[in-house]
Amino acid sequence: MKRRHFLQATSSALAAIGLSQLDVVRQANQYSRVLAQSTPRKLALLIGINAYPTGVASLRGCVTDVQMQRELLIHRFGFNPTDILTLTDSNATRQNLLDAFDNHLIQQAQPGDIVVFHFSGHGSLVVDPDPIQLPRIDAYAGVQGYNGTMIPYDARMNLTGTQVDDIMGKTLFLLMSALQTDQVTVMLDSCHSGGGTRGDLQFRAVDSRVGRGEAEPSEAELATQERWMDRLGWSDAELLERRSRGIAKGVALGSAQANQLAADASFGRSGAGQFHAGAFTYALTRYLWQQPSNLPLERVFVDLARSTRDVARSSRLVQIPVYEVEPGQNHQQRPLYFIDPPTPAAEAVVLGNEDGEVRFWLGGVSSQSLDAFETGAIFSIIDAQGHEIGQIEQTRRVGLEGYGVLIGERRSLPEPGLLLRERVRGIPDNLTLRLGLDPSLGDDLATMRSRLESVSRVDPVAVNGEASPHFLIGRMTDESLALVTQEQIQQVGNLGSLGLFTSGLVPLNRTFGSPDESVEAAVVRLVPQFQVLLAGQILRSVLNSDTSDLNLDVIVQPVQGNQVVGRNRSRGSQSLDTVIQRVDSSIEALRSGSEISITVTNREDRPIHVGVLAIGGTGAITVLHPTDWDAPESASLLEPGRSLMAPELRQIRDPNRNYCENPSNEFHLCLSGSGYVELLTIASTTPLRDALRGIQQIADASRAARGQPIGLGADDALSVVDALLGEADRSTRGDIEVRSDRQAIDVTKMAAISTIIQVVED
Repeated sequence: MKRRHFLQATSSALAAIGLSQLDVVRQANQYSRVLAQSTPRKLALLIGINAYPTGVASLRGCVTDVQMQRELLIHRFGFNPTDILTLTDSNATRQNLLDAFDNHLIQQAQPGDIVVFHFSGHGSLVVDPDPIQLPRIDAYAGVQGYNGTMIPYDARMNLTGTQVDDIMGKTLFLLMSALQTDQVTVMLDSCHSGGGTRGDLQFRAVDSRVGRGEAEPSEAELATQERWMDRLGWSDAELLERRSRGIAKGVALGSAQANQLAADASFGRSGAGQFHAGAFTYALTRYLWQQPSNLPLERVFVDLARSTRDVARSSRLVQIPVYEVEPGQNHQQRPLYFIDPPTPAAEAVVLGNEDGEVRFWLGGVSSQSLDAFETGAIFSIIDAQGHEIGQIEQTRRVGLEGYGVLIGERRSLPEPGLLLRERVRGIPDNLTLRLGLDPSLGDDLATMRSRLESVSRVDPVAVNGEASPHFLIGRMTDESLALVTQEQIQQVGNLGSLGLFTSGLVPLNRTFGSPDESVEAAVVRLVPQFQVLLAGQILRSVLNSDTSDLNLDVIVQPVQGNQVVGRNRSRGSQSLDTVIQRVDSSIEALRSGSEISITVTNREDRPIHVGVLAIGGTGAITVLHPTDWDAPESASLLEPGRSLMAPELRQIRDPNRNYCENPSNEFHLCLSGSGYVELLTIASTTPLRDALRGIQQIADASRAARGQPIGLGADDALSVVDALLGEADRSTRGDIEVRSDRQAIDVTKMAAISTIIQVVED
């Protein structure tokens, strides 16, 4: 795909622009210095629309997107709050949006200033009277002759035939062109490839068919374009030629490609801690809270591809963000927003104090670990150099707003703007597997709920956007079978059979029974699967490579060739003001039949204990290291400056031999089938004796040979994971007092790093 066609191929209105983490006085002064930066001036217009009028499906996470962006721009990138204008819901009308872009951005921005425009809401397509000609390739299927749009609040209120009041990308191109600065960032979290809902996900698009035909731009929209062309002094031919070259100014970012869906998703357990947000905006803003100060745009998007891979693994929703830069410019080598963040990386920022309680924004917390940030977590209050100057214990969470109290010797409440870093993660000891009851259960839904309520550590929940289920349980439907074909999933059930789905309603292979199976029999059959999936969810709640102070590297690569699929680092392996767990090379899918290895390097000045696990597409867990079943604790020890390889290959290798096709007596880690594999590296400053003892007993019972990895059954997986958390908890409590109903993970003593690999068939 040529870069100049990018915006036309992305699934948002980008297609329309033209192509494809002390004392009170010093605390206050620190915050003031960030806000007082005046050169260059930084302006932002943030649009988020949840509540559309009748006729357009309302969304749930767009206003949260605006709040995420606003807190990020103020507290991480030094924007003055008075220079950020937000329009949400009924205030985000067509005219208000156009006027705000003109008055707040175009009329105020001077050469060299920073401009950010963000839109979260529905997108669509309209017939383009003068479209860009695109190559005839699959990426542009359904886009030829159309222009992507943003749908403001009132765009579909007063329809005239097939005409709609959407704001076309062509109009956005003109507005961007009128800006006097080139340092422009446009972000669009919307799509046009399909709307509605699937499972627990909702999608940000509106059908382009209106009335009896395709949507067309309104007279008001065409008149707006004419006015801006007059102001710019352009003819129709000049506008077409400019649009054909690429975007107008700066950088444009889209949430997904043209044939992909932009998800509006739920996060966190039900109740006060649950919220909705755009999957793209959440991943992007969370990452930017913790990014190094000098990462260029193209590197940011490599890392974001990894983040979306995490999302894809859990929901099987492929949503790959896209970007384009102004033709002739080298903006891909500039930092995002054209700014080096003036503050250190962090997980949270203090928003204020209320009745002795500290209120803070948890912008840098991963969606996978939200359950561990409800209560009992401990944060370090840091100064401008990243040094700890106090601690806060979290007492509750409402959405992404945390509340807590000071602990330790500090007595003065922290001022707004002070940053917080994770010190101890408080993982609940009662984590459950949330199973959404899909409507396909029909008359059996009540029976399924009753049966699941009797299963230990399984929580049946409604699929209504209010409980963020980990997986869904239901019957195979025609829609699901279509996704089976689309996703190339093997070994799934027949129409009407009971089994498990991702939150995006994609079936999980090997979980479906016969079509005539009863609900009772299905639950009995699936209990072991529930336990394995729960063990995996608990492990992911431990992931902390972006916060751990342990200094180690993890590299995953094919045994043949020099390609690095993933290189992950704990925060401790970099300076305190940089982010960790980043991918150092482009992320590529590996073909089924590839042999891979994991290399872990200890960069600490003390020994650490290391374990490596693999989690397959169905949740099956395999122990890859240590595999010396006579002395697993000694085998797990990694001395300072040393590296280990998992699996360990002892014999001399034949470079011309494919060990996956022609196996030897040794174990080789070979990828098979299609889907996603997760490799989890756990490092600790103390021996994980209980977990290793349990694994050793499993190895003895299965008569596993030395050097042979072992798979963990349902009961085994939960017992090993529980033992692991118990040991981490005991090693933490010696230094910090943690709530008794939490299992604590101290980032100075433990790191858990995840690497996701996509496996594709030939």
